[in-house]
Formats: sequence, C-alpha cells, structure tokens
Amino acid sequence: MDIQVVIRAIQGDREAFTTLMRQLESPMYAIAKQMLQRDEDCADAMQETILSAYKSIHSLREPAFFRTWVIRILINKCNRMLKQRDHLVSLTNIPDKHSAADDYGGMELREAIDNLELPMRLVVILHYVQDLPIKEVARMLDISVGTVKSRLYRAREKLLRWLDFSEEVEDTYESR
Repeated sequence: MDIQVVIRAIQGDREAFTTLMRQLESPMYAIAKQMLQRDEDCADAMQETILSAYKSIHSLREPAFFRTWVIRILINKCNRMLKQRDHLVSLTNIPDKHSAADDYGGMELREAIDNLELPMRLVVILHYVQDLPIKEVARMLDISVGTVKSRLYRAREKLLRWLDFSEEVEDTYESR
C-alpha cells in the first residue's frame, strides 16, 4: 500500500479511498468467504466494512497499518454476522469422513482448510494464503503472536491428519 494514498484518503480524498479499497477487494473477499462461506454474506460483510472504514478513516492513527485496520474491521463484521446466524460457521457441513463411499475420493487441501474450526482457519488463510506475517495476523485478530503460532501448529497437525486419512482411504478404495 502506498502510504501517500492512505494519507490522502485519511484527509478525505474519496478517489484515494476507492483506490485502496480496490486493492483490498480480493483479500477481503477471500477472508469473508472463508468465514461466512456464502457469497451473498461476503458481499454484505465487504460492503459494511467499506462503509465503516470510510466513516472512520479519520481515526486511523498509523497509515502503514491501513490494510490491517480494514481486515480487522472485516473480521469483526463477519463475526457479528456469524453470531446473528446463531451458529458458528457451518461445522455441520463438514462431511463425516467415515460416511459414504463417494466421500473417499481424496480430500483436497482447500477442502481440508475449509473443515478447520474458524479460529484455526482464519490464521491459516491470513498467514499462508494472504501471506501476512505472524505479527500482522496477531494484530488483525487481536491475539498474541504465541496464540497465532499455536493455532498454526494445531491447524497443520489437523490438516496432515485429514490429508493422511484421505490418502489411506483412497489407497484402500483403489486396492479393491
């Protein structure tokens, strides 16, 4: 992010703000999709985030953290939407890995990530997919660096187990 563009946006330049939002559109959508999973909810969360950011950009103290600030607003909006749904991101949609033969086709990494609990999924997406440093992930989620590291560790462990399981199932299925 160009700090000068951020400063212009803070000073009220609408064009600068629009430019910044366009730069963040793809990462914002990816994060919202991981949290909310439904496109219409993602669009709502992004729209609310942009509106909130626009209304309160004058309160941004450090222009260098603009991206972190906007992503944090987005995460808060998504969390509010999830609470309004009265359930967490559809853990009920996680397929039972022992259920049907057609589930044994082998799990892709993306599917495995989608099956992680929300706190682990968020750190994986922010760190590995959005390529953000651990310190910035911690700042965005308002958690400690140690918590980010432990969630990443647990997420890697779960992903390895899921992927190992799908390979075992595939090997068993193909050997018949």
